[in-house]
Amino acid sequence: MKRGADDYIAKGRLQIDELEMRIARALRRQNLESENVSLRKQLDAKFGLENIIGDSPAMKEIFEIVQQVAPSRATVLLTGESGTGKEIFAKAIHQLSPRAQQPFVAVHCAALSPTLLESELFGHERGAFTGAHERRIGRFEQAQGGTLFLDEIGEIDASVQVKLLRFLGERTFERVGSNKTLTADVRLIAATNKNLEELVKTGKFREDLFFRLRVVEIHLPPLRERPGDIPLLAQKFLREFAKENQKPVNDFTTDALQRLMNYSWPGNVRELRTSMEHAVVLCRGEKISARDLPAST
Repeated sequence: MKRGADDYIAKGRLQIDELEMRIARALRRQNLESENVSLRKQLDAKFGLENIIGDSPAMKEIFEIVQQVAPSRATVLLTGESGTGKEIFAKAIHQLSPRAQQPFVAVHCAALSPTLLESELFGHERGAFTGAHERRIGRFEQAQGGTLFLDEIGEIDASVQVKLLRFLGERTFERVGSNKTLTADVRLIAATNKNLEELVKTGKFREDLFFRLRVVEIHLPPLRERPGDIPLLAQKFLREFAKENQKPVNDFTTDALQRLMNYSWPGNVRELRTSMEHAVVLCRGEKISARDLPAST
């Protein structure tokens, strides 16, 4: 039993009817385990997109692309304005992929200087530069077997672009201050709110790296181009913040909903989410009214 047996029969006590009963029980257990595995796979497929709301034709098409590209090893480039949910889509692609049980590591490239970004991505050896008091493992090594998400990829400088291009071609890199070549099994997903083609034309972004990153490009439309999704998203955020703040808010008045639909949402889904938190906190009844919304809307 300790070695994995489902059952045992004591010596000298074997009866055919008892044997049949125990075999049937073992088969039922095996079938149940198979059903549980199948159920877990279905749940993974469902919840990989659970945080993404959208019923517009554009979003439905994106959902289909995500489900097709997720099981592959292809590098994905997510484009779109700030606040359209690029990181959430990157997580969904990871969750729907065979790498789902491995790390998902995100790096926001614009937040770091070129020197710090290179160290952040590839790691460094002790003494590699001033302040490098010990060896540091980079994000590529941390994401081993999983997915590395590089947000705002258009902000990286030429030296980091070269090292990134090499990794995409050979799957190899060196830590800063080391000549030892390392390898990593990492899927790369990049995102940008800039026009990389324009950056290529002006010489600010390598054309070869651009093509390496854009194996599959997924463009996320701004919220103003899919107004039909606004009520769905607003209701989702309402429920989230009503629960978080323990308030009985459960709906919108007609004038509030009209305000939401007429606003252009320059900050996209991120701005809508913040606005719903504001509205729920200020709401005095069970329905959000126009006066509960931020003045900017």
